[in-house]
Formats: sequence, C-alpha cells, structure tokens
Amino acid sequence: MATIILCSLNKTAQTTARRCLIAHLKGLARAGESRLPLSSTHSPSLTPLPGTRWFSRGSSVRFMSHGTAGRSTAGRTRRGALALTGAAAVTAAAAVVGVLANANHFQRAEMATKVAPAVEKKEQEGDILERCRGFMSPPVTDIAVLQERKGEMCTRMEMMIMETQAEFCKALQEVDGGTFKVDRWQRKEGGGGISCVMQDGKVFEKAGVNVSVVFGHLTEEAAKQMRSRGKVLKGKDGKLPFTAMGVSSVIHPKNPHIPTVHFNYRYFEIEEEDGSKQWWFGGGTDLTPVYINKEDAFHFHNTLKEACDKHHSQYYTEFKKWCDRYFYIRHRGETRGIGGIFFDDLDSPTQDEAFNFVKSCARTVVPCYLPIIYKHLNDTVTDEEKDWQQVRRGRYVEFNLVYDRGVKFGLATPGSRIESILMSLPLTARWEYMHEPAKGTREAEMLEVLRNPKEWV
Repeated sequence: MATIILCSLNKTAQTTARRCLIAHLKGLARAGESRLPLSSTHSPSLTPLPGTRWFSRGSSVRFMSHGTAGRSTAGRTRRGALALTGAAAVTAAAAVVGVLANANHFQRAEMATKVAPAVEKKEQEGDILERCRGFMSPPVTDIAVLQERKGEMCTRMEMMIMETQAEFCKALQEVDGGTFKVDRWQRKEGGGGISCVMQDGKVFEKAGVNVSVVFGHLTEEAAKQMRSRGKVLKGKDGKLPFTAMGVSSVIHPKNPHIPTVHFNYRYFEIEEEDGSKQWWFGGGTDLTPVYINKEDAFHFHNTLKEACDKHHSQYYTEFKKWCDRYFYIRHRGETRGIGGIFFDDLDSPTQDEAFNFVKSCARTVVPCYLPIIYKHLNDTVTDEEKDWQQVRRGRYVEFNLVYDRGVKFGLATPGSRIESILMSLPLTARWEYMHEPAKGTREAEMLEVLRNPKEWV
C-alpha cells in the first residue's frame, strides 16, 4: 500500500484519506489478521541514520523507591559435573551492519537513541495515521481518540510502545524466518492489549512482545503495593482512577549460547480526589545468559550506558545497581542474569524529559540484543548445555512468579489477561534437586557471576 502523505492533500482529500485508513485498520482488527502489510520501508534497520542528533536531556534527577532485596552470604556445596561432549549445529546465515565495538569481535548497531530529523519531525507533528501503518496491529485506543489528544502523554506513550513492539517483532522475524501471532484482547473493566507471540521457531523457542493499555480503578491490593513504595494516594470514596500502559517482552532462544532478554517500559497515571494527577515512568532492559560471554556483556551494557549518558551522567550507574538489586532471587542467593538497567517511579526532572529518556531506552532494544543473536546463530550445542539451559530457565520461572512486581500487579488487577502475564515463562524448564555445577566448569563460572554481580563497562 502506497505511503499516504496527508499534508500534501487538500482538506477534502485529507478527510477521505483519514477515513479510508481508519476503516482499513479497523477492518484488520475485525478480521483478526496477524499483522499489517510489511514493505521494505518498514523493515528494521541497524544502519546509522544520516543527519542524526541527540534528544535533549535534563540536568538533574530524583531517585524514588529503590528495590531492597537482601543478599544471602551462605556458602554453597558444589557437586556434580556436566560433561561437555557431542555437538549439534544450529545453522543460519546473517550479517550485522553498524560500527565495530569491543576489539571488532562483532559489529554494533547504531545507537538507538539517535533519531533522524524526519522521524522526530513526524512524531512532533503527531501524524498518528501514518505511524499506525507500521504497527503489528491497530493501536489499543481508537485512532480518532488518539488524534484528538495527540499532545497528551498517554497518546505519546501509546504510540511509542506500539512502535517499539513493531520494531522488535520485525527484527526477530527477520532473524528467525517465522511470524508472530498477533492476538488482540479487551479488558471489560477498561482498555486491552496486543500480544505478539512466536513459538517453536527456527531460532526462538518462545518470543513474546506485549503491549497493554488499561484503565479503571485500582483495587485495594494494587493500591497497597504502591503505597508500600512510598506513594501517597488519596482516592475519592475509596476509588483511585488509573491509566497504565507499557510494552514488555521476553525472548527465550533455542540455542543456549544466545541469551534470554527481557525489557519493559511503562507509564502510570493516577487521578486523586482533588482531580490532580500523579504520574511516573518505569522499566528497564536486562540480559539472562546461560553461559557468560564477556564481550556480549560489554556490548549489552555499553549500549545501555551510552543511551543513559545522553540524559544524565548518573542514570546508568544508579539504574544498573537497581537492576542487580531488583532481579535477585533471594532464596537462591543469586541474580536472575547479568542485569542491565532498571528504574521505577521516575517523575523528574520534567514529564517530557522523563519520556524522552524512556523512549531512548526503548530504542536500544534492537541494537543491544540483535548483534548478540547473530553472533551465536551458528554455535554448536551439546546435550549437556541444553540441560544447563533448562536448569537456568527454572530459576527464571522462580523469580517471575515469586518476586516480579509486574506479575504481582497484573494478577492483582481485575480483568487482567493471564495468558499475557505468563507469556514471560519459557515453554520448557527443569528443576534438579540440589543441583550444583562442578568447580572449574563454565557452568560454575556462570553461577559465580550470578552470586557476585560484576561491572561490565
């Protein structure tokens, strides 16, 4: 379908074009098609954008309630060994473009926080219809409503998370050769979401990228969780109207040498008794490898650091520490992975600056992860390595179901979609009684890093 440039049409033609495109998008939703048509103009690109410039950044920041997970220092008995024999090839051909990093071992994608002037201009103009054409599905909120309130933060955030979903899904489809199933769902209490899931692909055992936009009234349990984080919430007649939206993803590759990645970026808004609103952003991106690879760790963390540094010099340092504290499995005495960044309750310096920071973080998802995938596509795999991957996945499940704040909030919110909440779980996992890798093995090296988080940059 040819690109529609509304600004070049007269008033009558603009109205007709808008009606046609809205009808087209609504028709896709009714028909339950899995995705909008793709063309080369919408395919993901990791090449540097010409004429790029940086977003503006704030000069100060206030950190709110940090996670306070404790750490166990109890010793561990090490037993058992994994024999590293045999081989099974996972084959694919790929090339990654961009600037070289880390001794030229693999190529880095251009910083995702850079935005071409044309793209930024389009966002500023609020060209809702044109931007919707590149999504995996029509947005959750009606397009006409988005057009009417295109300058409001809720609209800006919804468009951003829809774009993040589409960019990541298309990049993963290009790697895997498969397609995402697009599942639109509605929440009777208000809002809905779009779940994109690919299972049993060539590269990914399970890949999910969710968008949700929900509203209504907080339950007392959900409000209690927020008050425990220092939020002073004053509802009217015991009710707290809220709007929450975000994009979240967990990717579980088949090859144990390709790490699992998770990211989530969200916006929350609450209306209090006097009509005033509290708002804040949260989110982060973190990596969970099965085997430690220092070059991968550096690339991942350095990409995130560069994005953070463009907004505040202390963001990466503080949010990296916060990530290590948050993704900590207390009953195991180990972190879930090698971390990344994590933050919550971000409501400064200004709403625009906080949003621009979150947008920069979301745009690092492809360049911080895709080069790592391509690097390990051809790595051979042994049965023992697959077994260790299953054990590590078991730890992933434990954290998500016992500690993860998003899962807890989702399960406590009436009308939440359980399938989407539990999308983060792998298809398969394993729990071995008293499992402990033998000293000197790569498995033991991985466990040592998880028990003693490192600085990678």
